[in-house]
Amino acid sequence: MKKIVAFSVSAVLALTMLVSCGGKSSSKDIIVIANQEVSEKFSPFFEESVPDMRIVDATQVALLGPNRNGSLVYNGIEGETTSYNGTDYKYTGPANLVVTENPDGTVYYDYTIRKDLKCPDGVALTADDIIFSLYVYSDPTYDGAASVFSLPILGMEDYRSGMESLFSLLSKAGRSNKDFSLWDEATQNAFWADVDQAGAKFVQDICDYCVAAGYANAGDPVGTIMGVWGFPAGADATTADIFKIMYDTYGGDLATLSDTEKANASLTSLMNDYAAYTKGVATGDSADCVKGFVKTGDYSVRIIFTEVNAPAADLMNIQIAPLHYYGDKSLYNYDAHQFGFKKGDLSLVRAKTRVPFGAGPYKFVSYENKIAYLEANPYFYRGKPKTKYLQFKETNEADAVNGVLQGTIDISEPTVSKEKLAQIAKENSNSQIQGNVLYTQLIDYNGYGYIGINAVNVKVGDDRASEASKNLRKAIATVLCVYRDVVIDSYYGNAASVINYPISNSSWAAPQKSDADYKVAFSTDVNGNPIYDASMTEDEKYAAALKAALGFFEAAGYTVKDGKVVAAPAGAKMAYNLQIAGDGVGDHPSFGIVTAASEALAKIGFNLVIEDLADSSKLWDTINGGNHELWCAAWQATMDPDMYQIYHSDGGSANHYGIKTPELDELVIEGRTSTNRAFRKAVYKEALDYIVDFAVEVPVYQRQNGYLISAQRIDLKSVPADTTTYYSFWEELYNLKLK
Repeated sequence: MKKIVAFSVSAVLALTMLVSCGGKSSSKDIIVIANQEVSEKFSPFFEESVPDMRIVDATQVALLGPNRNGSLVYNGIEGETTSYNGTDYKYTGPANLVVTENPDGTVYYDYTIRKDLKCPDGVALTADDIIFSLYVYSDPTYDGAASVFSLPILGMEDYRSGMESLFSLLSKAGRSNKDFSLWDEATQNAFWADVDQAGAKFVQDICDYCVAAGYANAGDPVGTIMGVWGFPAGADATTADIFKIMYDTYGGDLATLSDTEKANASLTSLMNDYAAYTKGVATGDSADCVKGFVKTGDYSVRIIFTEVNAPAADLMNIQIAPLHYYGDKSLYNYDAHQFGFKKGDLSLVRAKTRVPFGAGPYKFVSYENKIAYLEANPYFYRGKPKTKYLQFKETNEADAVNGVLQGTIDISEPTVSKEKLAQIAKENSNSQIQGNVLYTQLIDYNGYGYIGINAVNVKVGDDRASEASKNLRKAIATVLCVYRDVVIDSYYGNAASVINYPISNSSWAAPQKSDADYKVAFSTDVNGNPIYDASMTEDEKYAAALKAALGFFEAAGYTVKDGKVVAAPAGAKMAYNLQIAGDGVGDHPSFGIVTAASEALAKIGFNLVIEDLADSSKLWDTINGGNHELWCAAWQATMDPDMYQIYHSDGGSANHYGIKTPELDELVIEGRTSTNRAFRKAVYKEALDYIVDFAVEVPVYQRQNGYLISAQRIDLKSVPADTTTYYSFWEELYNLKLK
């Protein structure tokens, strides 16, 4: 699944000295890894941000681990060997998985875990811990980021029906509710009083963020600052006044309001007693168990799916949280349908959010002064970690390289750019990015940058899918595309490459240049003929792109005279707006592309108006409101290339592009109906071609992430070789050691 991310400079990771159990340990026992700012949601169930996830992952084990090729290891107990870059690597993991497709259409996922998965207190994980974890993720009141409950699991709908959280019910009922059959009036009044006080803090948090980011001045009225955020109000408006405006704008949908508008803190995190409203309220009949969760042995569990669902293995790859820590063993009796907590009440689990505990390589000790302290789990199934202590220290981008040079950080993740790589190379005696002082590993980012075009608002007449509408969008896309190579090379150098399909090159489903039907995006004219040839100079390519654009405009119904567009057909325009979040100063990898294209299109009478936003939230406000025409952003992807969320008509981001055609929907669903990669890749290639032909997305770049390691302090032999998007030093954290 993909997530939306506006381009921003990645913050980095850092660490310093470790204080553990009240005492200061020797520095030679510590590896310091830099981290971004955390939100202290250190829970395998409720983690939200990558910085929190780093700390959680160090303390937990997931059912399955990845290999370098981006596949889950199904035979973790015995281990399996696969080749990458000409080298065979053996992978082991916590569990085995056997998938069985049955004649009746159901699918069995049979997991068996190792018997030596032990927590730092010596307690081993069993099937009961898996069952407990599954029921937490499936609870009707669960509001974390995992989506286990959305999968076609036998009996899931029956288990989750007939109950909602009090928060959800009160939110839906609204302030003027007079039906007190499920709660009393005092509870309702207390809830809205808590929401209002949190709402005022929520607005203030946004204002503080805007000032800190330089989008507004500290002395500006709240109404003025919130105008930058998209909610302008009078100079005398209070935070409470503006929260009311926001509440009304979102029709009382508190969850969406918080998720969409939050700067740092969420609305619920600012409530005085949010936990009191998370408990479930029975609203009807519901089952007391999920029929598809079956304990088949002391260390084995079967999950029954009602149909084939290709992304299921990825989405089901949960971390196994220990029941004896996160739940209550006295409330667990599998045969009696009791699963470690009372259904609809996750208070036991929520209470442990800030202190993670599991069978991972490290034990969480504390979080103080922006540093998370961890120590080795002596019972880790792969052997006691080579380094006794870890620190995750919050730091800023400026210290990503200098911190490693100065010895306060051992590993960081700097933003990769031409300038940063040149700085790193300069510090090494061999003038390379891998040398005697600094050792850099570059891996493809699991995502890609793009320029989007909304088919609903950029079309001819009333039909977004007509050939005329596609030709309009192709005219613009053709000119945008021709500037990609030069601009991306200038911005990233070797740290990024231009892509031609709307999918990350790190995905196994991505078309490759060696494929017979591989094609450069928007490189043919309206008649299907190539626009460019190998002998052309850059200037000749720019001229050829403009000529091809005129052909597309004319085919779209525009009036073209003397080499210029002079009139638009009904339903189309002579000018369209493009939003880009370049901090108001053009700080965005696609900024050079869109400005060059705008200047070129102006020469033929067409206007592409660039709006450089100081605040990316305005971009998403515009998109969520459906008012967008063109925009620049990036997608972040997970291991499985499922397209449902983005391109299916019912997907969460379907309105971004506005395709919504049965042909594409069928391809997206077809890609889910098999676990055969060759079949899925072929289906997804057809879907990618459909998307490009619809001309709603211009693929731009695949960038790289960089891990910077101190070659003077870290034993580089302990760092995994051939790292990839899916397999980096994080997978072998237990093996890292100092010289």
